Amino acid sequence: MGEDRCVLPGIAGRRMLVTGGSRGIGRATALLLARAGASVGIAYHRDADAAAATVDEARRVAPGEARFWHAAADLSTAGGTAVLFERVDAEFDRLDGFVGNAGIWNVEPRPLEELLETEWRRMVDVNLTSIYLTTREAVRRMGPGGRVVLVSSTAAQRGEAEHGHYAATKGAIVSFSKSIAVELGPRDITVNSVAPGWVDTDMSAPVLRTAELARVESEIPLRRVASAEDIAGPIVFLLSDLARHVTAEVLNVNGGSVRCG
Repeated sequence: MGEDRCVLPGIAGRRMLVTGGSRGIGRATALLLARAGASVGIAYHRDADAAAATVDEARRVAPGEARFWHAAADLSTAGGTAVLFERVDAEFDRLDGFVGNAGIWNVEPRPLEELLETEWRRMVDVNLTSIYLTTREAVRRMGPGGRVVLVSSTAAQRGEAEHGHYAATKGAIVSFSKSIAVELGPRDITVNSVAPGWVDTDMSAPVLRTAELARVESEIPLRRVASAEDIAGPIVFLLSDLARHVTAEVLNVNGGSVRCG
């Protein structure tokens, strides 16, 4: 039996899929779900070793006989998404929860007049098209009580100068989640988004491992950057029965840095 068990109603025994699950927020979410007794599949793009390590850790901390697996897929394409969901169908007879977390961020600032069309299209494909493709397939496998959580960003709400293509995709995720929440409500499927601020992950490390960290922390009322676990908790809350009457919501998890909720 796993140590430090997490008990939340509506999680144990359920089947969950987490994209971008080999590291960062996705990994922390997968492990918290495992501790709460869920079976979890994780999708990743490149790092097979990290994905395998996440699955091994999930098996170690899980309290029961839950199933864990990982699959490589390029979710920015219909073909790559089809490969992932073939694996989902082989492992699970249904999906109870889906976390759309896979995405990229541009470390180097890209002012509008220098932003290349190829950079724009890649950001849209990886951050937004992937959400459309994977969410569509996930809800096809859900019944009443299904849960969808899509990971957005504070950039969706406040904008982010010189990262406009990133902010645009994250803003679109918020609008998408609110729209499909209305569609799926009559099927008793909830759809919410989580909007993190700065998070200490590999993606943000090039900024946070520099002198910029002090500036970033000074702009956060709680005076610290979030850990991946700080974001995983709210995600898992929205997947649980504690949030069964919450839908079309944006849950801000930013230490108070963007006060728009």
